[in-house]
Amino acid sequence: MSDKVSNPTKPLSAQVLVVDDEDEHAEVMAEALRRLGHVCTIVHDLPQAQDELKHGQFDLVVTDLVMDTEEAGLQVLAAARQTQRNAETILVTAHGDVPTCKAALKQGAYDFIEKPLDLDVFRALAQHAVEAVMLRDQNAQLRQRLDESYGFDGIIGSSPAMRSLIATMKQIAPSNIPVLITGESGVGKELIAQALHNNSNRAKQHFVPLNCAGLSESILEDELFGHVKGAFTGADRDRQGRFEYADGGTLFLDEVGDMPVLMQAKLLRVLESGEVVRLGSNEPKHVSVRLISATNRDLGDMVKQGQFREDLFFRIKGVELRLPPLRERREDIPQLVNHFLRHYAQQSDKPAPQPTEETMTQLVQYAWPGNVRQLMNATQNMVVVADGDKLEPRHLPPEIQTAASPGGDLNIDALGGLSLDQIEKQAIRQALRMHSGNREQAAKMLGIGERTLYRKLKEYGLK
Repeated sequence: MSDKVSNPTKPLSAQVLVVDDEDEHAEVMAEALRRLGHVCTIVHDLPQAQDELKHGQFDLVVTDLVMDTEEAGLQVLAAARQTQRNAETILVTAHGDVPTCKAALKQGAYDFIEKPLDLDVFRALAQHAVEAVMLRDQNAQLRQRLDESYGFDGIIGSSPAMRSLIATMKQIAPSNIPVLITGESGVGKELIAQALHNNSNRAKQHFVPLNCAGLSESILEDELFGHVKGAFTGADRDRQGRFEYADGGTLFLDEVGDMPVLMQAKLLRVLESGEVVRLGSNEPKHVSVRLISATNRDLGDMVKQGQFREDLFFRIKGVELRLPPLRERREDIPQLVNHFLRHYAQQSDKPAPQPTEETMTQLVQYAWPGNVRQLMNATQNMVVVADGDKLEPRHLPPEIQTAASPGGDLNIDALGGLSLDQIEKQAIRQALRMHSGNREQAAKMLGIGERTLYRKLKEYGLK
């Protein structure tokens, strides 16, 4: 269907697999979908369906729930989930099997429809399922274009640190291994977690975030595990916890280092057993959840001080991703600035202003203690205050203007602990990036001769 997705003005033409042991009923369903322009393949039992799913490519699977066995339709669903990652499945059922179909929705089915079929309802349901597949396909194509420009799922950055991070993310995203994301506040840890989920086999299920900072043990336990009616004063109904809501998907625990010690033990038990028990209940519920955690604290040091359980630390640290602060990847700043300027200008329904060389230089040299979050706020502010098509230094937030003031004291923090050679190397790399590799313009921006720049390029091994 990919050749149709790129041009949404064309009618959708999906590849559909129809599975039904009644020849006439299968043909009726296939003909109803062919009239919409879809290409239908008909098979009549589970082995044939499994063979088609293994060797073919489908956008939609329509299967009878009960065929030679009562579990045949669910087995078709399981095979489709395993081999057709982007396909949707619709179950066809008799009235008495509706509870089974409702349970199948939790296993990834798109929907179900009861016999005898209302063909108009059936066609509408199938069309909605195909449109959902098309939308995901379009999003995947957009993400691919973003990846070509920015690296991975819209994550912006081409610095060596970000390229290394993105390469690791691409490796681990499809797996179920727990991930621990570390980094300062504001670096974008939740964005990394979301990107891992979006590119995993769980992407069609929920991504459920929870910030652990400032939550007491009782509140955190209720948030994670839920409760039953009457579990405590005010519990007037059953409530699903984050673990249950994330079943089949991803649970993201932000600031996990702030979790109370007693709560850490309860979290560990769930991770080891795969079962949660709601507050006030004795009935365990099995969940399949991928855990991604994040913290701005040193968990290894907290383990030594007895503030974080060592067994939990190793359980959540399947792979550790360190997201560098903005001051350690200054060459990414122009890309980020231009991206956010376009984003906020579009929100404000106005053209995106272009930073002057002096403005961009000040933005690159600033320390950004609040990291990407602070940069986002700064660019949003600049879009609002800009009174033309250019962003001048006067449009910068006061804290950035003050840090760049020639008469002010040297801001050591803005240098990020770099040596003079490293600072010079970054400045040259940044000037070349801003001028698309033009050495004459880069040298002019740096205030040096082109020959001097050429010598520096050779000295630092820059190309």
